[in-house]
Amino acid sequence: MGGVGAIVLAWRQYGPFWIRDAFSAIMYPMKTQTIEIDEDTATALEQRAGERGVTVPELVAELVTLEAGPVDAEAADIAELDRRWSAFAAQDSVAANDDVVRWLQTWGTPAFRSWRKR
Repeated sequence: MGGVGAIVLAWRQYGPFWIRDAFSAIMYPMKTQTIEIDEDTATALEQRAGERGVTVPELVAELVTLEAGPVDAEAADIAELDRRWSAFAAQDSVAANDDVVRWLQTWGTPAFRSWRKR
């Protein structure tokens, strides 16, 4: 159960106090711990975090979550991904990146033509 149903269930079971507990982690500073790593690793973590738009602690937490184990996928989800990949692979035309860039640069100019009429 998720979403509104989970909120209603929590309200019925715990009353309004669960809200305070659920949001206390957001409202109060979390406990932190310092971990020593070499400079190259620190630089790599900072770079990857910056690329993803997250903080280093958020990146490390995500990496730990991913390391915890594989996520089970529904057979229907895998079948849908396979269907989409097959449709993509069966396309007749594939455009080079340079062609797309040149076409995009014409947007808003008199030289613009639809992709099919270029």
